[in-house]
Amino acid sequence: MSRQNTFLNYYYLVKPGIVRGNAITAIAGFLLASKNGFHLGTFVAMLIGISLIIASACVLNNYIDRKVDAKMERTKKRALVNGSISVQNAMIFASVLGVLGLLSLSFTSLLTITLALIGVFFYVVLYGIAKRKTVHGTLVGSISGAIPISVGYCAASGAFDVGAILLFIVLVFWQMPHFYAIAIYRKKDYKAAGLPVLPIVKGNQNTKVQIVVYIIGFIFATYTLMIFGYTGYTYLLIMALLGVWWLRMAVQGFSTRDDDKWAKKVFGFSLITLLAFSAMISVEVFLP
Repeated sequence: MSRQNTFLNYYYLVKPGIVRGNAITAIAGFLLASKNGFHLGTFVAMLIGISLIIASACVLNNYIDRKVDAKMERTKKRALVNGSISVQNAMIFASVLGVLGLLSLSFTSLLTITLALIGVFFYVVLYGIAKRKTVHGTLVGSISGAIPISVGYCAASGAFDVGAILLFIVLVFWQMPHFYAIAIYRKKDYKAAGLPVLPIVKGNQNTKVQIVVYIIGFIFATYTLMIFGYTGYTYLLIMALLGVWWLRMAVQGFSTRDDDKWAKKVFGFSLITLLAFSAMISVEVFLP
């Protein structure tokens, strides 16, 4: 195997898309909490630390899911499935990433380290178990995905306060329709792997209802940041428009003839919504 292929195998083992997405929310949380002063050293330590820890958790998740991944079309070529990376090397890689991540976070605070480790526990252990056993595995997984934004916020603020809680709630509500949409258009893969995701257990129609409910929850959750004084009216206007548009798109699912195509649109717009949310709270200090 060439060095380039080896590098790419290790690169994809950390699930770079997940790392990038969570890093963006962590940055946004940090910037929102930095209204009274931006500390570059703490920011860099937080960003490197949380990114490495998430990467470590993703490698561990790849290890745990390797037999499940072998049954799904989109994951059957992953490095731990086809043997291009050994289990031993993957565990060493995960350990190095985790240690380096904790070392970097040690330059922030014990609070951020604790939150990051809670996120790892939920993702690697609790989510790893729940998604095989219950339809509520998605909710368990959403908790781990909502923690990085609070890590960023707490690294800057030094406290787990109302702002950290509200950001966490917003991300939980965002992730549920995001992942339910994925579950609809990848239902065949999940069925092949024997994973009890909502569309398989309850059907697409029930899943569509849940998507609508969680998007409504997301809309109201984004409003709370303004209500508690963390954001202003520009943020509120932008998030209201995006939220209503996302909701409109979700409601269209009840009349669509192509569930997969519709679900991909809901998923795609969820990414736009998250990026916009992250951008708005990042620049909030400059907005009216």
